[in-house]
Amino acid sequence: MNSINRWIVLAVVSSALLLIVMDATILYTAMPSLTYDLGASASEKLWILNGYSLVMAGLLPAMGALGDRYGHKKIFALGLLVFTATSLLAAFAPTPTVLVVGRVLLAVGASMMMPATLSIIRVTFTDPLELGLAIGIWGSIASGGAGIGPLVGGLLMEHFWWGAAFLINVPIAILAFVLTLVYVPKHEGNKNTKWDLTGSIQIMISMVAIVFSIKEFAKREGSPMLAAIAAVIGIVAMIIFIRRQLKSPNPMLDLSLFKISPFMTGCITALVGLFGQLGVQYIVTQRLQLVVEMSPLQAGLITLSVPAAALIAGPLIGKILHRYNVIYIKGLALLIAALGTMIYVFQFNSGIAGQMIGLALLGAGLGAGMTAASHSIMSYAPPEKAGMAASIEEVAYEVGGASGIAIIGSISGLVYTLAMNIPEGLQVPANVKDSLDEALLVADGLPVQASEALKAAGRLAFDQSFFVILLGLSVFFTITSLVILWIGNRSKQSHSVNVQHNH
Repeated sequence: MNSINRWIVLAVVSSALLLIVMDATILYTAMPSLTYDLGASASEKLWILNGYSLVMAGLLPAMGALGDRYGHKKIFALGLLVFTATSLLAAFAPTPTVLVVGRVLLAVGASMMMPATLSIIRVTFTDPLELGLAIGIWGSIASGGAGIGPLVGGLLMEHFWWGAAFLINVPIAILAFVLTLVYVPKHEGNKNTKWDLTGSIQIMISMVAIVFSIKEFAKREGSPMLAAIAAVIGIVAMIIFIRRQLKSPNPMLDLSLFKISPFMTGCITALVGLFGQLGVQYIVTQRLQLVVEMSPLQAGLITLSVPAAALIAGPLIGKILHRYNVIYIKGLALLIAALGTMIYVFQFNSGIAGQMIGLALLGAGLGAGMTAASHSIMSYAPPEKAGMAASIEEVAYEVGGASGIAIIGSISGLVYTLAMNIPEGLQVPANVKDSLDEALLVADGLPVQASEALKAAGRLAFDQSFFVILLGLSVFFTITSLVILWIGNRSKQSHSVNVQHNH
Protein backbone atom coordinates (compact mmCIF):
# COMPACT_ATOMS: atom_id res chain seq x y z
CA MET A 1 0.00 0.00 0.00
CA ASN A 2 1.38 3.41 -0.96
CA SER A 3 1.95 6.19 1.55
CA ILE A 4 -1.09 8.29 0.60
CA ASN A 5 -3.47 5.35 0.95
CA ARG A 6 -2.07 4.49 4.39
CA TRP A 7 -2.91 7.95 5.70
CA ILE A 8 -6.36 7.80 4.08
CA VAL A 9 -6.96 4.58 6.03
CA LEU A 10 -5.85 6.37 9.21
CA ALA A 11 -8.26 9.22 8.44
CA VAL A 12 -11.14 6.75 7.97
CA VAL A 13 -10.60 4.83 11.21
CA SER A 14 -9.89 8.09 13.05
CA SER A 15 -13.19 9.59 11.89
CA ALA A 16 -15.02 6.52 13.19
CA LEU A 17 -13.09 6.69 16.46
CA LEU A 18 -13.99 10.37 16.80
CA LEU A 19 -17.70 9.56 16.47
CA ILE A 20 -17.42 6.76 19.06
CA VAL A 21 -15.65 8.81 21.72
CA MET A 22 -17.65 11.99 21.03
CA ASP A 23 -20.85 10.08 21.65
CA ALA A 24 -19.67 9.42 25.21
CA THR A 25 -19.62 13.15 26.00
CA ILE A 26 -21.62 15.02 23.35
CA LEU A 27 -24.72 14.88 25.55
CA TYR A 28 -23.02 16.72 28.44
CA THR A 29 -23.98 20.14 27.13
CA ALA A 30 -27.30 18.80 25.83
CA MET A 31 -28.38 17.23 29.14
CA PRO A 32 -30.14 20.32 30.59
CA SER A 33 -32.38 20.77 27.52
CA LEU A 34 -32.77 17.00 27.04
CA THR A 35 -33.84 16.68 30.69
CA TYR A 36 -36.41 19.45 30.21
CA ASP A 37 -37.82 18.17 26.89
CA LEU A 38 -38.10 14.49 27.86
CA GLY A 39 -38.72 15.01 31.59
CA ALA A 40 -35.78 12.73 32.47
CA SER A 41 -35.15 12.09 36.16
CA ALA A 42 -31.70 12.21 37.77
CA SER A 43 -31.50 8.41 37.57
CA GLU A 44 -32.58 8.33 33.91
CA LYS A 45 -29.96 10.96 33.08
CA LEU A 46 -27.18 8.76 34.45
CA TRP A 47 -28.47 5.74 32.51
CA ILE A 48 -28.68 7.76 29.29
CA LEU A 49 -25.00 8.61 29.77
CA ASN A 50 -23.84 5.25 31.16
CA GLY A 51 -25.81 2.80 29.03
CA TYR A 52 -23.63 3.55 26.01
CA SER A 53 -20.29 2.98 27.70
CA LEU A 54 -21.41 0.01 29.80
CA VAL A 55 -22.81 -2.01 26.91
CA MET A 56 -19.87 -1.16 24.68
CA ALA A 57 -17.41 -2.28 27.35
CA GLY A 58 -19.27 -5.56 27.75
CA LEU A 59 -19.28 -6.27 24.01
CA LEU A 60 -15.76 -5.10 23.13
CA PRO A 61 -13.95 -8.37 24.00
CA ALA A 62 -16.38 -10.40 21.87
CA MET A 63 -16.18 -7.95 18.97
CA GLY A 64 -12.37 -7.92 19.15
CA ALA A 65 -12.44 -11.72 18.92
CA LEU A 66 -14.89 -11.54 16.00
CA GLY A 67 -12.50 -9.21 14.19
CA ASP A 68 -9.57 -11.57 14.78
CA ARG A 69 -11.71 -14.46 13.47
CA TYR A 70 -13.57 -12.98 10.49
CA GLY A 71 -11.43 -9.97 9.59
CA HIS A 72 -11.41 -6.48 11.07
CA LYS A 73 -12.55 -4.77 7.86
CA LYS A 74 -15.84 -6.73 7.75
CA ILE A 75 -16.69 -6.08 11.40
CA PHE A 76 -15.69 -2.41 11.10
CA ALA A 77 -17.91 -1.85 8.04
CA LEU A 78 -20.90 -3.59 9.64
CA GLY A 79 -20.38 -1.50 12.76
CA LEU A 80 -20.61 1.69 10.71
CA LEU A 81 -23.98 0.59 9.30
CA VAL A 82 -25.36 -0.25 12.76
CA PHE A 83 -24.07 3.05 14.15
CA THR A 84 -25.76 5.00 11.35
CA ALA A 85 -29.17 3.35 11.79
CA THR A 86 -29.25 3.65 15.58
CA SER A 87 -28.12 7.28 15.50
CA LEU A 88 -31.42 8.02 13.72
CA LEU A 89 -33.38 6.12 16.40
CA ALA A 90 -31.70 8.04 19.24
CA ALA A 91 -32.14 11.41 17.50
CA PHE A 92 -35.93 11.08 17.36
CA ALA A 93 -36.48 9.28 20.69
CA PRO A 94 -39.81 10.48 22.18
CA THR A 95 -39.13 9.29 25.75
CA PRO A 96 -36.12 8.71 28.05
CA THR A 97 -36.68 4.94 27.78
CA VAL A 98 -36.46 4.97 23.98
CA LEU A 99 -33.34 7.12 24.19
CA VAL A 100 -31.71 4.62 26.58
CA VAL A 101 -32.53 1.83 24.08
CA GLY A 102 -31.05 3.91 21.27
CA ARG A 103 -27.88 4.50 23.27
CA VAL A 104 -27.56 0.76 23.93
CA LEU A 105 -27.89 -0.06 20.22
CA LEU A 106 -25.39 2.68 19.38
CA ALA A 107 -23.01 0.90 21.73
CA VAL A 108 -23.39 -2.30 19.71
CA GLY A 109 -22.22 -0.52 16.55
CA ALA A 110 -19.44 1.28 18.39
CA SER A 111 -18.18 -1.96 19.94
CA MET A 112 -17.92 -3.50 16.46
CA MET A 113 -15.81 -0.59 15.20
CA MET A 114 -13.55 0.31 18.08
CA PRO A 115 -11.22 -2.74 18.36
CA ALA A 116 -10.93 -2.73 14.57
CA THR A 117 -9.56 0.83 14.50
CA LEU A 118 -6.31 -0.08 16.29
CA SER A 119 -6.05 -3.47 14.59
CA ILE A 120 -6.37 -1.90 11.13
CA ILE A 121 -3.70 0.67 12.05
CA ARG A 122 -1.33 -2.07 13.16
CA VAL A 123 -1.84 -4.02 9.90
CA THR A 124 -1.54 -0.89 7.73
CA PHE A 125 1.55 0.75 9.27
CA THR A 126 4.61 -1.52 9.33
CA ASP A 127 7.34 1.11 9.77
CA PRO A 128 7.96 1.69 13.54
CA LEU A 129 8.24 5.48 13.21
CA GLU A 130 5.04 5.72 11.14
CA LEU A 131 3.28 3.34 13.52
CA GLY A 132 4.26 5.48 16.52
CA LEU A 133 2.93 8.61 14.83
CA ALA A 134 -0.28 6.86 13.70
CA ILE A 135 -0.94 5.54 17.21
CA GLY A 136 -0.12 9.00 18.58
CA ILE A 137 -2.84 10.46 16.37
CA TRP A 138 -5.22 7.66 17.42
CA GLY A 139 -4.44 8.27 21.10
CA SER A 140 -4.94 12.02 20.83
CA ILE A 141 -8.32 11.50 19.17
CA ALA A 142 -9.30 8.90 21.78
CA SER A 143 -8.61 11.39 24.57
CA GLY A 144 -9.25 14.67 22.75
CA GLY A 145 -12.38 13.49 20.96
CA ALA A 146 -14.17 12.94 24.25
CA GLY A 147 -13.30 16.53 25.13
CA ILE A 148 -14.57 17.86 21.81
CA GLY A 149 -17.97 16.26 22.47
CA PRO A 150 -19.27 19.00 24.81
CA LEU A 151 -18.15 21.73 22.35
CA VAL A 152 -19.89 20.07 19.40
CA GLY A 153 -22.93 19.52 21.60
CA GLY A 154 -22.85 23.18 22.61
CA LEU A 155 -22.63 24.36 18.99
CA LEU A 156 -25.57 22.17 18.02
CA MET A 157 -27.64 23.30 21.01
CA GLU A 158 -27.24 26.92 19.91
CA HIS A 159 -29.12 26.25 16.67
CA PHE A 160 -30.91 22.90 16.90
CA TRP A 161 -32.62 20.54 19.35
CA TRP A 162 -30.79 17.86 21.34
CA GLY A 163 -31.43 15.15 18.71
CA ALA A 164 -28.92 16.87 16.42
CA ALA A 165 -26.20 15.46 18.69
CA PHE A 166 -26.99 12.07 17.12
CA LEU A 167 -27.87 13.18 13.58
CA ILE A 168 -24.35 14.55 13.13
CA ASN A 169 -23.12 10.93 13.12
CA VAL A 170 -25.06 9.94 10.00
CA PRO A 171 -23.23 11.68 7.11
CA ILE A 172 -19.79 11.03 8.63
CA ALA A 173 -20.50 7.33 9.17
CA ILE A 174 -21.86 6.90 5.63
CA LEU A 175 -18.76 8.53 4.12
CA ALA A 176 -16.48 6.41 6.30
CA PHE A 177 -18.34 3.26 5.17
CA VAL A 178 -17.76 4.06 1.48
CA LEU A 179 -14.06 4.86 2.02
CA THR A 180 -13.65 1.66 4.08
CA LEU A 181 -14.83 -0.46 1.15
CA VAL A 182 -12.37 1.29 -1.16
CA TYR A 183 -9.21 1.83 0.91
CA VAL A 184 -9.07 -0.34 4.04
CA PRO A 185 -6.97 -3.48 3.36
CA LYS A 186 -8.72 -6.83 3.53
CA HIS A 187 -7.91 -8.97 6.56
CA GLU A 188 -8.94 -12.63 6.32
CA GLY A 189 -8.73 -13.27 10.05
CA ASN A 190 -7.94 -16.45 11.93
CA LYS A 191 -10.76 -19.02 11.95
CA ASN A 192 -9.26 -20.68 15.06
CA THR A 193 -10.19 -17.66 17.18
CA LYS A 194 -13.25 -18.43 19.30
CA TRP A 195 -16.22 -16.14 19.94
CA ASP A 196 -17.35 -16.37 23.57
CA LEU A 197 -20.91 -15.09 23.92
CA THR A 198 -21.21 -16.47 27.46
CA GLY A 199 -18.09 -14.60 28.58
CA SER A 200 -19.37 -11.35 27.06
CA ILE A 201 -22.66 -11.68 28.93
CA GLN A 202 -20.80 -12.42 32.17
CA ILE A 203 -18.59 -9.32 31.97
CA MET A 204 -21.51 -7.11 30.92
CA ILE A 205 -23.62 -8.30 33.87
CA SER A 206 -20.65 -7.65 36.15
CA MET A 207 -20.10 -4.05 35.04
CA VAL A 208 -23.78 -3.07 34.90
CA ALA A 209 -24.37 -4.52 38.38
CA ILE A 210 -21.35 -2.81 39.94
CA VAL A 211 -22.18 0.63 38.49
CA PHE A 212 -25.84 0.21 39.49
CA SER A 213 -24.65 -0.57 43.01
CA ILE A 214 -22.58 2.63 43.12
CA LYS A 215 -25.49 4.75 41.91
CA GLU A 216 -28.01 3.14 44.26
CA PHE A 217 -25.71 3.64 47.26
CA ALA A 218 -25.15 7.31 46.38
CA LYS A 219 -28.87 8.15 45.91
CA ARG A 220 -30.50 10.18 48.68
CA GLU A 221 -33.28 7.61 49.09
CA GLY A 222 -31.36 4.64 47.69
CA SER A 223 -31.63 1.15 49.12
CA PRO A 224 -28.42 -0.04 50.83
CA MET A 225 -29.72 -3.62 50.57
CA LEU A 226 -30.31 -3.32 46.80
CA ALA A 227 -26.89 -1.69 46.36
CA ALA A 228 -25.24 -4.54 48.29
CA ILE A 229 -27.06 -7.23 46.27
CA ALA A 230 -26.03 -5.57 42.99
CA ALA A 231 -22.40 -5.32 44.17
CA VAL A 232 -22.34 -9.02 45.07
CA ILE A 233 -23.84 -9.97 41.68
CA GLY A 234 -21.23 -7.83 39.89
CA ILE A 235 -18.28 -9.23 41.83
CA VAL A 236 -19.45 -12.85 41.44
CA ALA A 237 -20.00 -12.40 37.69
CA MET A 238 -16.49 -10.95 37.34
CA ILE A 239 -14.94 -13.86 39.29
CA ILE A 240 -16.82 -16.39 37.12
CA PHE A 241 -15.67 -14.57 33.97
CA ILE A 242 -12.02 -14.55 35.07
CA ARG A 243 -12.10 -18.25 36.04
CA ARG A 244 -13.69 -19.11 32.70
CA GLN A 245 -10.94 -17.24 30.83
CA LEU A 246 -8.14 -18.89 32.84
CA LYS A 247 -9.51 -22.39 32.10
CA SER A 248 -10.24 -21.83 28.41
CA PRO A 249 -7.66 -23.10 25.86
CA ASN A 250 -8.72 -20.22 23.58
CA PRO A 251 -9.74 -17.41 25.94
CA MET A 252 -11.63 -14.38 24.70
CA LEU A 253 -9.21 -12.36 26.85
CA ASP A 254 -5.70 -13.75 27.34
CA LEU A 255 -5.08 -12.68 30.93
CA SER A 256 -1.40 -13.71 30.71
CA LEU A 257 -0.82 -10.49 28.76
CA PHE A 258 -1.15 -8.62 32.07
CA LYS A 259 2.12 -10.19 33.22
CA ILE A 260 3.87 -7.88 30.74
CA SER A 261 4.61 -4.62 32.63
CA PRO A 262 4.21 -2.18 29.68
CA PHE A 263 0.92 -3.87 28.73
CA MET A 264 -0.45 -3.80 32.28
CA THR A 265 0.55 -0.17 32.94
CA GLY A 266 -0.94 0.76 29.57
CA CYS A 267 -4.31 -0.63 30.66
CA ILE A 268 -4.07 1.14 34.02
CA THR A 269 -3.28 4.45 32.30
CA ALA A 270 -6.15 4.04 29.83
CA LEU A 271 -8.65 3.24 32.58
CA VAL A 272 -7.55 6.00 34.97
CA GLY A 273 -7.18 8.54 32.16
CA LEU A 274 -10.73 8.10 30.85
CA PHE A 275 -12.12 7.84 34.39
CA GLY A 276 -10.70 11.26 35.20
CA GLN A 277 -11.30 12.94 31.87
CA LEU A 278 -14.94 12.01 31.38
CA GLY A 279 -15.65 12.66 35.04
CA VAL A 280 -14.07 16.12 34.86
CA GLN A 281 -15.75 16.94 31.53
CA TYR A 282 -19.14 15.96 32.94
CA ILE A 283 -18.95 17.90 36.19
CA VAL A 284 -17.23 20.99 34.69
CA THR A 285 -19.76 21.40 31.86
CA GLN A 286 -22.61 20.95 34.35
CA ARG A 287 -21.17 23.62 36.67
CA LEU A 288 -20.51 26.13 33.88
CA GLN A 289 -24.14 25.90 32.76
CA LEU A 290 -25.99 25.45 36.06
CA VAL A 291 -23.88 27.59 38.41
CA VAL A 292 -22.12 30.14 36.18
CA GLU A 293 -25.16 30.22 33.83
CA MET A 294 -23.15 29.92 30.63
CA SER A 295 -24.79 28.77 27.42
CA PRO A 296 -23.98 25.26 26.13
CA LEU A 297 -21.68 26.80 23.49
CA GLN A 298 -19.81 28.92 26.04
CA ALA A 299 -19.34 25.91 28.32
CA GLY A 300 -18.04 23.88 25.38
CA LEU A 301 -15.55 26.60 24.41
CA ILE A 302 -14.12 26.75 27.94
CA THR A 303 -13.54 22.99 28.02
CA LEU A 304 -12.04 23.04 24.50
CA SER A 305 -8.60 23.48 26.08
CA VAL A 306 -8.71 19.82 27.21
CA PRO A 307 -9.04 18.19 23.77
CA ALA A 308 -6.89 20.86 22.08
CA ALA A 309 -3.97 20.11 24.40
CA ALA A 310 -4.52 16.34 24.03
CA LEU A 311 -4.55 16.58 20.24
CA ILE A 312 -1.19 18.39 20.33
CA ALA A 313 0.46 16.22 23.00
CA GLY A 314 -0.53 12.83 21.51
CA PRO A 315 1.33 12.95 18.17
CA LEU A 316 4.34 14.72 19.76
CA ILE A 317 4.73 11.92 22.30
CA GLY A 318 4.10 9.33 19.57
CA LYS A 319 7.22 10.51 17.73
CA ILE A 320 9.56 9.95 20.70
CA LEU A 321 8.09 6.80 22.27
CA HIS A 322 10.74 4.58 20.66
CA ARG A 323 13.52 6.52 22.44
CA TYR A 324 12.40 6.33 26.08
CA ASN A 325 10.94 3.92 28.63
CA VAL A 326 7.23 4.00 27.81
CA ILE A 327 6.24 3.15 31.42
CA TYR A 328 7.99 6.27 32.74
CA ILE A 329 6.24 8.39 30.10
CA LYS A 330 2.85 7.13 31.30
CA GLY A 331 3.67 7.86 34.94
CA LEU A 332 4.90 11.39 34.22
CA ALA A 333 1.90 12.08 31.98
CA LEU A 334 -0.51 11.32 34.84
CA LEU A 335 1.52 13.60 37.14
CA ILE A 336 0.98 16.42 34.63
CA ALA A 337 -2.75 15.61 34.62
CA ALA A 338 -2.75 15.76 38.45
CA LEU A 339 -1.04 19.17 38.36
CA GLY A 340 -3.58 20.50 35.85
CA THR A 341 -6.51 19.29 37.97
CA MET A 342 -5.02 20.85 41.11
CA ILE A 343 -4.56 24.19 39.34
CA TYR A 344 -8.20 24.09 38.26
CA VAL A 345 -9.32 23.32 41.84
CA PHE A 346 -7.94 26.67 43.00
CA GLN A 347 -8.96 28.63 39.90
CA PHE A 348 -12.57 27.62 39.26
CA ASN A 349 -13.87 30.71 41.05
CA SER A 350 -11.21 32.98 39.50
CA GLY A 351 -10.54 34.19 35.97
CA ILE A 352 -11.12 32.15 32.82
CA ALA A 353 -7.38 32.15 31.93
CA GLY A 354 -6.39 30.23 35.07
CA GLN A 355 -9.16 27.70 34.50
CA MET A 356 -8.09 27.09 30.90
CA ILE A 357 -4.44 26.62 31.93
CA GLY A 358 -5.46 23.94 34.40
CA LEU A 359 -7.71 22.21 31.87
CA ALA A 360 -4.98 22.40 29.17
CA LEU A 361 -2.43 20.73 31.46
CA LEU A 362 -4.99 18.04 32.25
CA GLY A 363 -5.57 17.47 28.52
CA ALA A 364 -1.86 17.41 27.67
CA GLY A 365 -1.14 14.88 30.41
CA LEU A 366 -4.01 12.61 29.40
CA GLY A 367 -3.25 12.91 25.66
CA ALA A 368 0.38 11.92 26.23
CA GLY A 369 -0.57 9.15 28.66
CA MET A 370 -3.15 7.56 26.37
CA THR A 371 -0.82 7.64 23.38
CA ALA A 372 1.87 5.88 25.41
CA ALA A 373 -0.75 3.41 26.69
CA SER A 374 -1.97 2.52 23.19
CA HIS A 375 1.55 2.13 21.84
CA SER A 376 2.70 -0.21 24.60
CA ILE A 377 -0.48 -2.32 24.53
CA MET A 378 -0.37 -2.88 20.76
CA SER A 379 3.43 -3.25 20.59
CA TYR A 380 3.75 -5.87 23.32
CA ALA A 381 0.83 -8.09 22.23
CA PRO A 382 1.40 -10.83 19.60
CA PRO A 383 0.18 -9.84 16.08
CA GLU A 384 -2.39 -12.66 15.98
CA LYS A 385 -3.95 -11.20 19.14
CA ALA A 386 -4.17 -7.63 17.86
CA GLY A 387 -7.97 -7.53 18.11
CA MET A 388 -7.86 -8.99 21.60
CA ALA A 389 -5.23 -6.47 22.73
CA ALA A 390 -7.17 -3.59 21.20
CA SER A 391 -10.39 -4.76 22.86
CA ILE A 392 -8.65 -5.02 26.26
CA GLU A 393 -7.43 -1.45 25.94
CA GLU A 394 -10.82 -0.22 24.85
CA VAL A 395 -12.52 -2.12 27.67
CA ALA A 396 -10.19 -0.17 29.98
CA TYR A 397 -11.25 3.05 28.23
CA GLU A 398 -14.95 2.25 28.47
CA VAL A 399 -14.86 0.93 32.03
CA GLY A 400 -12.88 4.03 32.99
CA GLY A 401 -15.30 6.33 31.20
CA ALA A 402 -18.47 4.65 32.48
CA SER A 403 -17.23 4.34 36.03
CA GLY A 404 -15.91 7.91 35.92
CA ILE A 405 -19.33 9.28 35.04
CA ALA A 406 -21.12 6.94 37.46
CA ILE A 407 -18.77 7.26 40.43
CA ILE A 408 -18.00 10.97 40.06
CA GLY A 409 -21.64 11.76 39.22
CA SER A 410 -22.88 9.71 42.19
CA ILE A 411 -20.36 11.03 44.71
CA SER A 412 -21.00 14.56 43.49
CA GLY A 413 -24.73 13.97 44.00
CA LEU A 414 -24.15 12.52 47.46
CA VAL A 415 -21.99 15.47 48.58
CA TYR A 416 -24.53 17.87 47.05
CA THR A 417 -27.35 16.19 49.01
CA LEU A 418 -25.38 16.41 52.27
CA ALA A 419 -24.37 20.03 51.66
CA MET A 420 -27.75 21.29 50.43
CA ASN A 421 -29.51 23.36 53.10
CA ILE A 422 -33.02 24.39 52.13
CA PRO A 423 -33.58 28.01 53.20
CA GLU A 424 -35.80 28.36 56.30
CA GLY A 425 -39.47 28.85 55.65
CA LEU A 426 -39.45 27.32 52.14
CA GLN A 427 -41.91 24.51 51.52
CA VAL A 428 -40.42 22.68 48.56
CA PRO A 429 -40.36 19.04 47.34
CA ALA A 430 -37.65 16.79 48.76
CA ASN A 431 -36.18 16.21 45.28
CA VAL A 432 -34.46 19.63 45.43
CA LYS A 433 -31.78 17.78 47.42
CA ASP A 434 -31.29 15.18 44.64
CA SER A 435 -29.61 17.43 42.08
CA LEU A 436 -29.09 21.08 41.19
CA ASP A 437 -31.14 20.56 37.98
CA GLU A 438 -34.19 19.63 40.03
CA ALA A 439 -33.64 22.47 42.51
CA LEU A 440 -33.52 24.99 39.65
CA LEU A 441 -36.70 23.55 38.09
CA VAL A 442 -38.56 23.89 41.41
CA ALA A 443 -37.15 27.41 41.90
CA ASP A 444 -38.63 28.54 38.58
CA GLY A 445 -42.12 28.02 40.01
CA LEU A 446 -41.54 30.05 43.19
CA PRO A 447 -41.92 33.77 43.94
CA VAL A 448 -38.82 35.81 43.05
CA GLN A 449 -37.29 36.09 46.53
CA ALA A 450 -37.86 32.43 47.40
CA SER A 451 -36.62 31.39 43.95
CA GLU A 452 -33.34 33.27 44.31
CA ALA A 453 -32.77 31.88 47.81
CA LEU A 454 -33.28 28.28 46.66
CA LYS A 455 -31.04 28.77 43.59
CA ALA A 456 -28.26 30.27 45.73
CA ALA A 457 -28.45 27.38 48.21
CA GLY A 458 -28.34 24.81 45.41
CA ARG A 459 -25.39 26.43 43.66
CA LEU A 460 -23.42 26.70 46.90
CA ALA A 461 -23.98 22.99 47.59
CA PHE A 462 -22.94 22.11 44.02
CA ASP A 463 -19.72 24.13 44.36
CA GLN A 464 -18.86 22.32 47.58
CA SER A 465 -19.28 18.94 45.89
CA PHE A 466 -17.31 20.25 42.87
CA PHE A 467 -14.33 21.15 45.07
CA VAL A 468 -14.34 17.76 46.82
CA ILE A 469 -14.47 15.84 43.51
CA LEU A 470 -11.65 17.73 41.78
CA LEU A 471 -9.35 17.63 44.80
CA GLY A 472 -9.94 13.89 45.09
CA LEU A 473 -9.21 13.38 41.39
CA SER A 474 -5.91 15.22 41.65
CA VAL A 475 -4.84 12.95 44.50
CA PHE A 476 -6.03 9.89 42.54
CA PHE A 477 -3.97 10.85 39.47
CA THR A 478 -0.90 11.41 41.66
CA ILE A 479 -1.15 8.07 43.45
CA THR A 480 -1.68 6.19 40.16
CA SER A 481 1.31 7.89 38.53
CA LEU A 482 3.55 6.94 41.47
CA VAL A 483 2.37 3.31 41.26
CA ILE A 484 3.14 3.21 37.53
CA LEU A 485 6.61 4.73 38.06
CA TRP A 486 7.25 2.14 40.79
CA ILE A 487 6.23 -0.68 38.41
CA GLY A 488 8.54 0.78 35.76
CA ASN A 489 11.44 0.91 38.20
CA ARG A 490 10.84 -2.70 39.30
CA SER A 491 10.59 -3.83 35.68
CA LYS A 492 13.88 -2.11 34.87
CA GLN A 493 15.61 -3.72 37.86
CA SER A 494 14.22 -7.15 36.94
CA HIS A 495 15.45 -6.78 33.37
CA SER A 496 18.91 -5.76 34.63
CA VAL A 497 19.06 -8.84 36.90
CA ASN A 498 18.03 -11.15 34.06
CA VAL A 499 20.69 -9.70 31.75
CA GLN A 500 23.41 -10.21 34.39
CA HIS A 501 22.20 -13.76 35.06
CA ASN A 502 22.28 -14.60 31.34
CA HIS A 503 25.86 -13.36 31.11
